Amino acid sequence: MISDTLRAVILGIIEGVTEFLPVSSTGHLLLAERFFYLGEGSFWNSFTVLIQLGAILAIVAIYFVKLWRVALGMFSNAADRRFVIGLLVAFLPAAVIGAAAGSYIKAYLFNPWVVCFSLIAGGAILMWVDGLDLKPHEHDATTFPLPMYLSIGFAQCLAMIPGVSRSGASIVAAMLFGADKHAAAEFSFFLAIPTMVGAFGYEFYKNRADMTTDHLGVVAIGFVVSFITAIIVVKMFLSYVTRHGFMLFAWWRIVVGTLGLIALALGR
Repeated sequence: MISDTLRAVILGIIEGVTEFLPVSSTGHLLLAERFFYLGEGSFWNSFTVLIQLGAILAIVAIYFVKLWRVALGMFSNAADRRFVIGLLVAFLPAAVIGAAAGSYIKAYLFNPWVVCFSLIAGGAILMWVDGLDLKPHEHDATTFPLPMYLSIGFAQCLAMIPGVSRSGASIVAAMLFGADKHAAAEFSFFLAIPTMVGAFGYEFYKNRADMTTDHLGVVAIGFVVSFITAIIVVKMFLSYVTRHGFMLFAWWRIVVGTLGLIALALGR
């Protein structure tokens, strides 16, 4: 029987590796729980959401200087204020739709069949986008037009379907609306901050009565592991995707989704 500590470490690594890659962290965590018995019960369902905060703090750490400058300047600098407004505009669709349909989505869509088909479909879309001859005209994630921020926010809502990928949906949308790969990836990182902090706060509040001292210790382990892993992955991802595009991640999704379907068909 695998210990809770080891489960927390493994799930923390999966979260840190997949959260900011366009491969769906939620999908990978659900498949890991299903096929490798890494998490069962309401606590472990909440655990996978709670440790996302570790990955988010990795973004805050990496971009601390820029984020701190924006925080200090948003009341006195028009450009900083405009970016904060744009970020909130992009976050708004997920907040509204998540509050309205979150329970329905979890009840009917959080199953491995949906994850596997979504991984494959998302991989095909990444391949298609990677092959387009796009002419990017937006090279700074902090200066997108406000309608573009809102459109990316609506695209991010597709990631409420497990297996779609929040970062993948926002990156693809940003590129289709004119962002280059680097700016699209960076904005997906920034947009993750309010989106996932909100999800963390809601999940923690909802399950606060079930959080024993042992549970908090396990969450802390997953939190730290996802934080460290995400820092490493984000730095490598930006460099890689700028030079090589998304084909590797497209194939990753297709292979994982296909293997998952085969396992499900065999009764796993």
